[in-house]
Amino acid sequence: MTFRHLARRRAGVAVLGVVAALTLGACSSEPTVNASGTDGGGPTAEEPAAKPPTVSFTPAAGAKDVAPGDPAKVSVADGTLSSVTLTNPDGKQVKGQPSADKKTWSTSEDLGYGKTYTWSGQATGADGKQVPVGGSFSTVKPSRQVTGSLNVGDGQTYGIAMPIALSFPSAVKDKAAVERALSVKTEPKTEGSWAWLDGDTSVHWRPKEYFEPGTKVTVDAQLYGASMGGGSYGRQDVSASFTIGRSQIVKGNTKDHTMQVVRDGKEIMDFPVSYGLDSDPGRVTHSGVHVVMSKHSTYSMSNPRYHYTDVNVPWAVRISNNGEFIHGLAGSVWAQGKKNISHGCLNLSPANAKRYYDSVLPGDPVEITGSTQKLSSKDGDYNDWTYDWTAWSKLSALAG
Repeated sequence: MTFRHLARRRAGVAVLGVVAALTLGACSSEPTVNASGTDGGGPTAEEPAAKPPTVSFTPAAGAKDVAPGDPAKVSVADGTLSSVTLTNPDGKQVKGQPSADKKTWSTSEDLGYGKTYTWSGQATGADGKQVPVGGSFSTVKPSRQVTGSLNVGDGQTYGIAMPIALSFPSAVKDKAAVERALSVKTEPKTEGSWAWLDGDTSVHWRPKEYFEPGTKVTVDAQLYGASMGGGSYGRQDVSASFTIGRSQIVKGNTKDHTMQVVRDGKEIMDFPVSYGLDSDPGRVTHSGVHVVMSKHSTYSMSNPRYHYTDVNVPWAVRISNNGEFIHGLAGSVWAQGKKNISHGCLNLSPANAKRYYDSVLPGDPVEITGSTQKLSSKDGDYNDWTYDWTAWSKLSALAG
């Protein structure tokens, strides 16, 4: 082969290479780009279709025996609520409001017992389509409505041992449901617990230790709509906010025949006392932590068992429901500080009784030691401090 022939052959191969390159370029999967820099016509991803709105209800549509204290709510997924109305059997609209994103609407007032409520309105989906808001539910019709009453009041000031007592006219069967409707908030935070007493007709809350002076307390019993068992439901909510005052503790010893008043850690009074006759179980002053329940400038006392009625005493401070008071009695001054002769009360001179009376707050603890009989859970409404903390905590219906 001559040089010329070889050159021509190589030139032919080069031309074929160019053609092949052009052919490969035409079949390439790379997209073509137009002058604007965008895809000139390749396939595009298909956008998902918008979902229609889905409406749900709490309580569920068609629900029966609904507790009226719980809020009713309508919610929407994949859309917003355009309008919502809930009406009672008389056509009256129930108050309510939508959420900021218009995805829920909730009632803002309690419903009534034994009524049927009807939803109406519309929801709009992301696809622009509208679906109706509709359906109904009915609330429970109680066999009985029960009222609870608190022992504490708004704006009041109480002593450091004050228990919170919520009482009912009869035994509560569903104690757990009632207890879940109760709350106690304190500032500063205070550990405490509820306990069921008095044959389940009363539930008390007390702190683990005495309250700190100045504690702010709010008790809230959301009883309306709460099941109490046996077809009974709460009639209305009750609440109270109060303050714990200074620390004042009475420390009394039946053997020493004395009583000291300690305020904020300092003794401010020291009186001679005549306690109950220790040799008679019916007259002995009980040892243990009593709580001041009330005070009276004069009080009429009767005890037919011991043959006296309508004996008026001055400056009487009740410390239990078993007949124990701290009060003045001029007739026993000779025994005060020397001998115990009373029928269970702490006898002071009228002047000393007045000094103590003027210092008292309901809820002040009175700690008595030295006698042969101990205060027990049978000794009236405020026996809360006769339990140690472990025993007290177990009396909660939610303990476990």
